[in-house]
Amino acid sequence: MTSPAYTIVTPVRDEQANLAALERCLAAQTRPPELWLIVDNGSRDGTLEMARGIARRRLWARVLELEPCGRAARGGPVVRAFVAGVRALGPLPELVVKVDADVTFDEDYFERLLAVFATEPRLGIASGVCHEFEDGDWKPTFGTRAHVWGAMRAYRRECLELAMPLEEREGWDELDALKARLEGWRTRVVVDLPFYHHRRLGQRDGRSRVWLAQGETAHYMGYRISYLLARTVYRIVREPQAGLMVVGWAAAALRRDPCLPDRRVRAYLREQQRIRHLRLRARETRGTV
Repeated sequence: MTSPAYTIVTPVRDEQANLAALERCLAAQTRPPELWLIVDNGSRDGTLEMARGIARRRLWARVLELEPCGRAARGGPVVRAFVAGVRALGPLPELVVKVDADVTFDEDYFERLLAVFATEPRLGIASGVCHEFEDGDWKPTFGTRAHVWGAMRAYRRECLELAMPLEEREGWDELDALKARLEGWRTRVVVDLPFYHHRRLGQRDGRSRVWLAQGETAHYMGYRISYLLARTVYRIVREPQAGLMVVGWAAAALRRDPCLPDRRVRAYLREQQRIRHLRLRARETRGTV
């Protein structure tokens, strides 16, 4: 079975320190991309100049320059840049892959990922397993079943078209997977396929802000409060700041922030969060299923 063709879209903002390593990874791939589109979202360091240099060196690389956006919700600028890149592609290839600038991976990463898509026609969104450097070693990080890592995710064309427009906010990478599963697509992480995330979540603006934002996102998505509390307790064992999720949720509720308007997605999410599923969700986050 022939592996599908793929194009990569990389949103960047002040990524000069990481972009060269990503270029080396892509140039070394046993299955290189048809196109690598680097979308600069208002960099103020040397990122844009570096991206232009890459486009001169690599026939399969291009640069798209965006005007910097103003104040936006956490996660919004990255999604905005990715969507702009997708729209700039014109007719979409079989697979579109969002690859953040702060990741690296082995030479056969895409060859192996494409082989999975080739053998699973209903696979809509997939990635490898995210590894982050902790206590002197690269350690895998797992999410629940519907979650595919936002930093490195591949979409089948039809599934991406279904998911568009993506939510320009924190939680976008959970919402599109939920939409896909509602329409009969599979989403999954390929457990024996690692990639390496060189900037821990929240490194730019602090871990406290990350947990507050996740609480706000839980309110927007309509989380069951029982699930939010269970998730908080589970995470707080490793990181006490995770308790701020409840604070973020409560603050959003008191402000009467808007909730996700798609009732079907909210209902589907809440069904997955029922108490009878909590043990399974916990096993998923440990990578044991």
